[in-house]
Formats: sequence, C-alpha cells, structure tokens
Amino acid sequence: MIRLLFALPPALFFAMALAQDQPGAPPTPMPADAATLVNPVTPTAQSQVHAKTLYGIDCAMCHGANGDGKGDLVADMQLTLKDLTDPASLANMKDGEIFYIIKNGKGKMPPEAGRTKDNDIWSLVTYVRSLSKK
Repeated sequence: MIRLLFALPPALFFAMALAQDQPGAPPTPMPADAATLVNPVTPTAQSQVHAKTLYGIDCAMCHGANGDGKGDLVADMQLTLKDLTDPASLANMKDGEIFYIIKNGKGKMPPEAGRTKDNDIWSLVTYVRSLSKK
C-alpha cells in the first residue's frame, strides 16, 4: 500500500501527460485498417511473463490485477471498464484493434507508444486475451 502511494502520483502524472485525447475533445477514431493488423509475435512462456509484468505496471491500476475492470483507480477516475475475464468482452475485437488501443490509448487510457516496443504491445494483446481463459 505504501509503495502504491509513492508510485501512483508520478505514474498518473506521466500517464495523463501522454494521454492522446484531451478532455472534452472528440475521441480519435480508430483507422479501419487497424482490424487488418495481424499479431506477428509468437507467444512464448517468457514473452507472456514479460507481458504480465508490463500489465501489472501499466494496466492493472485501472483494469484490475486479473482484468476484471475493477482496478484501484476506476472509482477515483469515474471509469467503467470492460471485464477482460469475460470472453464476450473482446469477442468482437480483432488483435489489431486491441493493439491499436494499447499503442495509441483511448479516452482516459494513455498510449504505450514511445514507452513500449511494438513486440511487447503484441505480447500484451496475447496476454489480455488470455485473461478470459483463466
């Protein structure tokens, strides 16, 4: 808990400073070709351990440690997030669309572009999909 108190303010400042969509501005539409992107990364045990670590650092504070959408910041930021543990939550999304959202951000979610390599983002896509299979 104490570690969270020290790490959270700088992480939030950094994340919000990089946020793509400004409050009150219309969201940037996802390009149509995002759905055509194919995950070039073959998941390995090592890549998924790394993706789980990245998720724990960058995603879990909002999306929850297990992906249920009930992270520590959800109530404070007045967010409603998908339950990634529910197979239906991502059923209609292509990997390229998930990649695009992680890389470029969406709404209050800051982008990973510039902070995370594309291959790591693709590994995160695979990891996020795996949350509904547990």
